Amino acid sequence: MKHPSEILFTHSYFLRFDPKQWELGQPYPPLGTLYAAAMMRQKGYRISLFDTMFSTGPDEVSAILDYMQPRFFVIYDDGFNYLTKMCLTNMREAAFRMCRLAKARGCKVIISSSDATDHYEEYLSKGADYVIIGEAEQTLLELIDQLKTGEKDHSTIAGLAFIKDNIPYKTISRAVLKDLDSLPIPAWDLIDMDAYRQSWLANAGYFSLNMSTTRGCPFKCNWCAKPIYGSRYNSRSPQNVVQELKLLARVYNAEHIWFCDDIFGLKPGWIVEFARLIQQEKLSIRFKIQSRADLLTDTEIVTALAVSGCENVWIGAESGSQKILDAMDKGITVAQIKDATIAMKKAGIKPSFFIQFGYPGEDKNDIVLTIKMINQLLPHEIGISVSYPLPGTVFYERVKAELQQKTNWTDSDEMALMFSNTYSPSFYKQLHRYVHRNYHKHLAKNSLFKLMKDPLHTNVRSIKKALSFLYYIPATYIERFKLSQFEKA
Repeated sequence: MKHPSEILFTHSYFLRFDPKQWELGQPYPPLGTLYAAAMMRQKGYRISLFDTMFSTGPDEVSAILDYMQPRFFVIYDDGFNYLTKMCLTNMREAAFRMCRLAKARGCKVIISSSDATDHYEEYLSKGADYVIIGEAEQTLLELIDQLKTGEKDHSTIAGLAFIKDNIPYKTISRAVLKDLDSLPIPAWDLIDMDAYRQSWLANAGYFSLNMSTTRGCPFKCNWCAKPIYGSRYNSRSPQNVVQELKLLARVYNAEHIWFCDDIFGLKPGWIVEFARLIQQEKLSIRFKIQSRADLLTDTEIVTALAVSGCENVWIGAESGSQKILDAMDKGITVAQIKDATIAMKKAGIKPSFFIQFGYPGEDKNDIVLTIKMINQLLPHEIGISVSYPLPGTVFYERVKAELQQKTNWTDSDEMALMFSNTYSPSFYKQLHRYVHRNYHKHLAKNSLFKLMKDPLHTNVRSIKKALSFLYYIPATYIERFKLSQFEKA
C-alpha cells in the first residue's frame, strides 16, 4: 500500500499544556517545523503536518498516524520560539508519548529540538530512532535519503545521534547553514490558518504571524543557550524577507509580524535597506522585534525601523544593576538601556524590557536598582523571569551542582528558582507580582500627570488608565508588604 504521506511532521508544543499562554491566546505557528517540511517537500517527499498547537493531548496523533501510515515520524520543534528553548517538562512528556505511539505503528522516529539536542540519550531511550543535533534541515534530508535506500550506517551524517552497538552514538557536529536565502519559504499552507487568526482576533483584535530573518547570535550572554543555531550569525537578504512579507500580508491577511530573531538586523546596513524596500513595495505592516540596547542608540537605525513599520522592540534589559549585567556578560550598560529607550520613544517605537531576577550574586540593592530603572524609563511592556539554567551555558555549569530533582519548569508561568540564591524561591515569585503592580502604578501615575497637564486632548482609554492609579496604589502596597514577609523568611 502506498503511504498517503512518507513523512508526518509534528512538534511537541501544546498550547493547552501552558496555562499562561493558553489564557493569552496569541499562538504562533511552529516556524522551524514549517521550514523543514517545506524543504522536504521541495526535495520531492510526500509530507503532512500534525500541528499540536490547539490539540488536547499527544494521543490525538494516533488517528493521524493510522490514516497517513507514514514511514517516518518527525517531531521537529520550533527552534525560533523561546518557549521551546525552555524545554518545559509538559512538552517533553508529550514528545515521549508521541514517540511511543509512532513506534508502535512501525514508524522510524526522528526528533529535532533544543531539549533533544541537550538530552539525546534520554530521547533515544524513550523510542526515538534518531535525534538530530543542532540545525536540522540538511541532516534530516541526508538521513531520510539514506533510510530510503536501505543504508544502515549513518555515521557519515554530521549532526546526528542514534544507537550504535547498543550505546548512544553521536556523529561530528554539523556546520550551520550560511545561505539562508537558499531555504524555501516555510510551508504556511500546511497549518490551519483560520484557527490561528480567530484566536488572535478574539484575544488581541488583530492577526499576527511569525517570521525569522536570521539564525544564531554572536554575543556571549552566559545564561543564553544556543543549541540549534549556535553563535554564528547568518542573515537572509532584505529582498528575500520582503518577498515573504508580501506573501503573508496578501495571501494570509497578516496585519502584524513578530520577527522572532534573537537579534533583528545586526548586519551593517541591513535595516536601512529593509526600510527602503518596504517603502518601495508600498508595504504597510506593523511588526515587533528583539534587539539589544547598544544597537538602538544609533539614530539612523531607530529611524529606519520606525519608517518600516516597527512598533515595538523587546530588549534584554535584564537588570538595572551594572554589576549584574557585567556578571551576565551582557556587554551593555545601564546608560545604553536608557539612551535606547529615549531614542525609541522619540521615534514613536514602543520599547519593552525583558527583566531577569535571581542571577547569582544579586542582592537587595541590585533588585532596587532594577525596579528604579523600570519606574524611571517606563517601558511599554515588561516580561519578568527568574534566572533559568539551560544546559550548555556558563551559568548552568555554575549552578549545576545545586540542581537536584528539578531542572526544568513544567510550564512557562512556573517561575521557580531552581538553585540557591540570596532569597527563597517564594520571594522571587512574590517579587514578580510586586514589580508588575508597581510598574502599572507608575504607568497610571504618568497617565494621570498627562491628563492633568493637557485635559483637552484625552479619551476614554487614557482616563481609565489614569484612574487605575487609585487601584494600583493599595494593590502595590499589599504586594510590597507580602514581599517583606518573604524577605524575612
